[in-house]
Amino acid sequence: MRAWTYDQHGDDVLRLTDLPAPKVGPGELLVEVRAASVNPVDWKLVAGGLDAMMDTLFPAVPGWDVAGVVTAVGPDVPEFSPGDEVVAYARKDVVHGGTFAEQVSVPVRTAARRPTGVSWEEAASLPLAGLTAHQALDRLEVGPSDVVLIHNGAGGVGSLAIQLARHRGARVIASASSDQHDRLTRLGAEPVAYGDGLVEAVRALAPEGVDAVADLVGGVLDDTLAVLADGGRHVSIADPDVQDSGGAWLWVRPDAGDLAHLVALVEAGTLVVEIEDTFELDQLPAAFARSREGHVHGKLAMHVSD
Repeated sequence: MRAWTYDQHGDDVLRLTDLPAPKVGPGELLVEVRAASVNPVDWKLVAGGLDAMMDTLFPAVPGWDVAGVVTAVGPDVPEFSPGDEVVAYARKDVVHGGTFAEQVSVPVRTAARRPTGVSWEEAASLPLAGLTAHQALDRLEVGPSDVVLIHNGAGGVGSLAIQLARHRGARVIASASSDQHDRLTRLGAEPVAYGDGLVEAVRALAPEGVDAVADLVGGVLDDTLAVLADGGRHVSIADPDVQDSGGAWLWVRPDAGDLAHLVALVEAGTLVVEIEDTFELDQLPAAFARSREGHVHGKLAMHVSD
């Protein structure tokens, strides 16, 4: 099978190579990959940015998001059968056999049935970003009476977080560049511009402050604290320093039940996964370069096979 591998950490170390098909151990599925998606954590892993947190077994295949067809199951996996279509946030305990490949072994604890009625690329773009948004709102205990500020509402996680918060009945304010404000409005948020003037803009919309803040970009702790109401909650997926100010730092966890919940919302039309661009498998370096630039509005998907 074709797969992207790297033998050392760095910025220009990826190679498209031929590898044997992955083994399928207990608690695993073998999946023929139809699509994957690119997240910032993928190129950060390749560069070694998370080496202090996770072991890497070289040669490593990056990638954690996948949608595809089950071709084999482990001896203790009654939940799925060959031919089933699945999605997964297929993070493992060691960085090694990832999803930027034609086949991948997937821990069953990370997998759910593929949502019907959407493309493979949309399905593959749901797991990591959707779970991050869902678990951040869970950590904030967002409910119908809340006013929520989402920093970076135009990104892949942010666009899903807006929809999920609105589904919970919350009022949502979201920051983004001005060219994305119409899109944020369509998603159900009240848009504000990020950067200078954000605090004043949020306070104009919510004079008493907001009940909860989801930081999806980092570097905005002062703004968060300036708009947070007394007793408010805040969480960040990008800045562990929020813990020193009463906030929570979130590292998303694979969860088959949470993912199945998100799949149901997609199938009901409540949650829409927006794709900014789609790449082919042999274009992974270009997809990484696009992600590194920032300012991605929605998700970057990868088509692998039909």
